[in-house]
Amino acid sequence: MINNKILYSKNYFKNTKNKIKKKIFFIKKKFNIKPTIVILQIGNNKSSNIYIKKKCKIFKYVGIKYIIYKYISISEKKIIKIISKINKDNKIHCLLIQLPLPKEINENNIINKINPKKDVDGLHPYNIGKLSKGNPYIRPCTSFGVMELLKYYKINIKGLNALIIGSSNLVGKPMYMELLNYGCTVTITNSKTKNIKKHINNADILISAIGKYNIYPTKWIKKNSIIIDIGINKINGIIKGDINFNKIIKKVKYITPTPGGIGLMTISILLKNIFKIYIKNLIN
Repeated sequence: MINNKILYSKNYFKNTKNKIKKKIFFIKKKFNIKPTIVILQIGNNKSSNIYIKKKCKIFKYVGIKYIIYKYISISEKKIIKIISKINKDNKIHCLLIQLPLPKEINENNIINKINPKKDVDGLHPYNIGKLSKGNPYIRPCTSFGVMELLKYYKINIKGLNALIIGSSNLVGKPMYMELLNYGCTVTITNSKTKNIKKHINNADILISAIGKYNIYPTKWIKKNSIIIDIGINKINGIIKGDINFNKIIKKVKYITPTPGGIGLMTISILLKNIFKIYIKNLIN
């Protein structure tokens, strides 16, 4: 049945948020301390506004206190000063930099200034380094979300040829490390990659994270492969992934839907990361 091929994440997300809500309730009752996160937003990106609104609604539901620092225009120097203050504030457990940042701001400079122990997105060089060593502390939300979804459905990908389309610091590179640590043979492509058709033909598991809809023909995709679609595109007012879902569904073994797939997994891991940092803070 086609439905058995679709890797929905709704139940994982529901279970995660309800478990964390219960745990926070009991821990707060004992210590009278709420997990607290600062969301730092620079500019007025419409998509970012929507994502933040969704996140905050979930934070409120599970009992996470959130503070939004929003600046339409601010210098890099001032952002770093704000981050320094947040790093030193023991009442703030986590810091989330809402990406993307405006082009005039150096993203790496900003992320590098976050206290790695408050880096809820897992993108600080310390956390990326720990992941690359196979000994992760805080793991990037989307890539770890992919691994958790495969685990949830008991899909063993050890030894498979994995292809990642898109080499961003946010998704592609952490995804590469997650798959490598798990035991896949991993190829990662970028805009300079030659003969991408050959790579797609050879992929047992294909992860697309470029945010461009239907740019490679479905006939290139290997039969009975696993498709993890991380891309988000708005086509005629409808949210779609990178892959033409309706065209490929009968050909593949498993596929994530958009929406209802990796997006919910990303939020699930964000909640887990916040809770992990919160507990570490209470213990220490």
